[in-house]
Parts: sequence; structure tokens; C-alpha cells
Amino acid sequence: MKKYKLYISGILLSGLLTGSCTKLDEHVYDKVDAAGFLTRRDDVIRDFLRPFEHAYWSIQGNDVYAAGEDCTDEIGTYNRQGDWQDGGYYQRMHYHTWTITDNFTSGAWNNFYQGIVLATNSLTDMEGIKDPSKLNVTDAELTDFKAELHTLRAWFYLRAFDFYRNIEIVTDVKNSTKGNPQSTPQETFAYIESELKNAINGLPTRSQLGAAGIGRWTKAGSAALLARLYLNAKVYIGQEKYTECAAVCQDIINGKYGAYQLDTRWDAPFDYTNTTLNSEVIYGFPGSLARTHWQYDAGMYFWGMTYDAAPLYCGFTDFGQSNPRYALQPGRDVDSLEYTFQLGKPFVKFQKYQDDLRLKKYKNLGNSQREGMFLYGYLPYTHSVNGVTRTDTVKGNKGPYPLFIRDQVGMFLGAKPGTKIADKESDMNHADHNSGVFLVKYPIYPTPDPNRITSAYAEIRLSEIYYTLAECRYRAGDKAGAAGLLNQVRKRNFPDGSSSLYEPGGSQLSDQELLDEWCREFIGENRRRTDLIRWGVFSTGTWWDKKPDGDKHTEIFPIGRDIMNVNPQLKQNPGY
Repeated sequence: MKKYKLYISGILLSGLLTGSCTKLDEHVYDKVDAAGFLTRRDDVIRDFLRPFEHAYWSIQGNDVYAAGEDCTDEIGTYNRQGDWQDGGYYQRMHYHTWTITDNFTSGAWNNFYQGIVLATNSLTDMEGIKDPSKLNVTDAELTDFKAELHTLRAWFYLRAFDFYRNIEIVTDVKNSTKGNPQSTPQETFAYIESELKNAINGLPTRSQLGAAGIGRWTKAGSAALLARLYLNAKVYIGQEKYTECAAVCQDIINGKYGAYQLDTRWDAPFDYTNTTLNSEVIYGFPGSLARTHWQYDAGMYFWGMTYDAAPLYCGFTDFGQSNPRYALQPGRDVDSLEYTFQLGKPFVKFQKYQDDLRLKKYKNLGNSQREGMFLYGYLPYTHSVNGVTRTDTVKGNKGPYPLFIRDQVGMFLGAKPGTKIADKESDMNHADHNSGVFLVKYPIYPTPDPNRITSAYAEIRLSEIYYTLAECRYRAGDKAGAAGLLNQVRKRNFPDGSSSLYEPGGSQLSDQELLDEWCREFIGENRRRTDLIRWGVFSTGTWWDKKPDGDKHTEIFPIGRDIMNVNPQLKQNPGY
């Protein structure tokens, strides 16, 4: 198996960002013959890799990340004294009051279908190669390329399916001039399942690809997508498939689809070493400072901290200032009393286990190492004034006072910690720049560090397979089996000998505890909405500044007005 390093470049995305590839009646791809431009090996490789460029961007592009996280109980984009008010855009995400004119409702569709079209185009090209040897490509490589493109397209379809449910299946672009009517959820489920099952045999294992294989789909990656599909089958098509899900997960853990092992450090799946063969990352997008690094973009984690946290506190000056677009939802009111609702309160859920290593304040330790996963409290830094080193602390942009970041939302302004403020209001439209603990999942190493901004984005981790299997065991009544699986991952979050691991019999496990544990391990990884829906609390639950919805129609998003105008065969989702 030849090894190809997948470098993701943002350069070619500009054409995608200026228009929708779902307007199939524009003949954009008509009369493009593979024989006309696939004349050498490099052409084939570029054609194969092209959809992966868009795929990496798509994890956050067109507000997909914002919509997926801000509608849940873990993250919020607050109106901070006028910053991020944005006409109530993010507030509508939080309150589940979005409309068909909100940008993300069309943007997400474009996001997914641009990827589907690109993958379909490349797949058609690969299928048009009758004699790969003339292009210096082996039969095995061509089989691999086609299987990976089938898997990549299925990944896009699965995300669109989860987001909208009633979607169209596009399997041909070059010979089509118009869109299709929507398929039923049952048809879409069966199609994705078939695509993934059929692709597995043609896919490589990670060991076959070698150390340069990050960003390439493997047998385990395709199987993991099957597990995601089966885990949520009851929501998608009204049929439970936990038995099928458990079987796939067990096969992955047992090494049927290649050898993987859990990382021994909690932060390793997100560190610059997560591209190596001994990483638990099953599928990831490679990032680098000089090329592409979409999880470090404004659409995701880099704008999940206060303005000067990156340059002053972390010492990372390559990107300039951050912008506090995302923060954890609060667990306590302005008087520091814990809220009584069960959902949400993510930082409080971490504090339930006080020796959790992730609870330490984020800090760079030097030599490409960090500790902690959150920014809170004062953020001190040192600087030189006339040759004298002085200590200061990060301030906001609304006053000269130092910020004290807290697990609360309100107008604290310059109030010192512990001071009771008169203003008791706490909601999406009443926040200052002290409000909300910040999540630092991927490290922000200082500018001199050669490994800064080089972590791959971990789309699928082996931890997910353990947690998925644990949920299947729990639903089958096997709490002991569930606890054992969860502890195999959780033990790295605590010091040796910690009493915070679950009891062997699983007595501490409940629906709420399992949902909380999903949050703790995968916070900020844009799966919380799907988990809340699967556990039946997304539309019925109560969390900070969020009352239950009137019905369940909000469990899928509306198809944006711009998309509806393109394809007259589409029918709007119920409730919109």
C-alpha cells in the first residue's frame, strides 16, 4: 500500500464558498471527462484528495459548529455587552427558535452537499479509469481510492441525515441536471449503511497506510461510522439497533479492522502527537500552522477564549487576538448557588470528581506540554517595561479592570471574586466578559514552540467506540459491563489509585450519569445535540435559560429558504 500524506489546503475552497454546489441544473460539472484531465499519477492523487479539503473545512464552516453546540446544554454564545448580539442569531440557536432565514439553515446544507458533490465527482472519475497502469496507479490503490470516497461521502450523508433527516440522495452529478426529491429516513439509513458496509473490504487498515495515513479513511473509520448510525437508529428510523451497534464496536476494539489502543494521557488525542500510529485517533484531519488548521479557526476553538488569552496568557501571537464566541454554559447563578436543573452545568459536572486532571486551569508547561482543559479565574502574564519584568493579568475590551472568569453569567464587570453584585439577571442577553468558563481542548502552545497548531482534528476516537459500547451494554441492563468500559477510558483522567472511577458493578450509573459522562469526555466535539436527542431530552429538557420546547420538531433543523428556492422538489421539514 502506497503512503500519501494528506495535506489539507484552504486555497481551493474559495470556489466553494462563493456558491452552492447543490444547484445541479447549472451544468457546472457537465461534459467533464476523466480521460481529458487524468493523464498521469499526480492527477489521480489530486482528484482523489480534493473532497478531503472541503471535508476538513466543513467541520466548522457555515456555522455548523455553532449551530450544533449552541443549541445544546453545554456551550453558549452570549451577548457580551453588545458583542455577539448579532441580531439574536445565537440566541435563537440557544432557545430553539431558529427560522428558515437563519444563515446556518442553508449554510449547513451547502456545507454537506458540496462535500457530497465533490466526493461523487471524484468517485465517478475513479470509476472511469479502465486501465490504472497507464496512469502509474495499481489496481489495489484504485480500489482503495474508490472505497475511501464512498466512505467520505457516507460521512457527509450521515451528518446531513442527523441535521435535517429528510434529505436527497445524490449519486451522480456529471450526467444530471437537476436535484432529486427527498428520500425517506428509512431509505437514507439503508443507503448509508450499504455504502459503509460495501466500502470496508476495499479500505486499508491504519498500519497499511503507515504514519502518513492521517486523514485517510480506513476499515475502522468506516466501521465507526456504522456504529454512529446504529447507535442513533431509534431516532433516525424508529428501530433499535443497539445489538448491531455493540457488535461493530466490539469488532473495532478487538482489532478486526486494525490495531488501535487508548491513549494513556487525557490530552494526547488532541495533542500534536495524535497523528502517530500509537494514537487512539481512528480518523482525523491533519493540521499545521503553515497549511490548514480549521479547528483552530474562528469557527471553532480559537474563538473559545477571551480576547488576549492567546497572545498574553498562552504566549501564542501568530493569530493575534481571540474573540469570546464560545464559552461553557454556567452551573451557578450570580450568587454562586448551583442551579437545580439536572441538564447542563458542564463545569459543575466535571467538579463532581474533584481530582479530575482536566479541571486544572489551562497552562503551558514548556516543551510542547500543557496541563488543564479550562480557562477560569485570573489569567496572569509577565511583560517587560523599560527592562523591568512585571506581572499583569488579562483584561477585557469593555473596561480597564482585570477579568475574573467564572462559571456564572451576568454583569460582574470589575467586581472581585466573592463579591455579591446587585444585578441578579443571568441570561443569553445579559453577560459581560467575565462570564463563562472557556474550553481549551486543543493546546495553544506559545509562538516559539515548533509544535504549535499542529494537532490533527480528531473526528473519530477509539474512546467514542468504548463509550458507544458502554451505552449499548447499559441499555441491555449490563451496568457492570458499561462501567468497566467507561473506566478503561476514564482512568487516565485521574491520578493513580483515584476513588473517582466507577464501582465495578456500575452502581453509580444512571441515565443522567451516562449522559453527563458523554459530556465530560466529548465536550465541545459537536456531538452533544445528537446525544441529547437520543436520550429524549433535547426538546423536553430544561437547562440554563432554556425551557422545554413546545414539541419535538426542533430535533431536526429546517431546510433553509435559499435551498428550498433552488430545488422545487424539496419539502420543508415538519414544524417549519
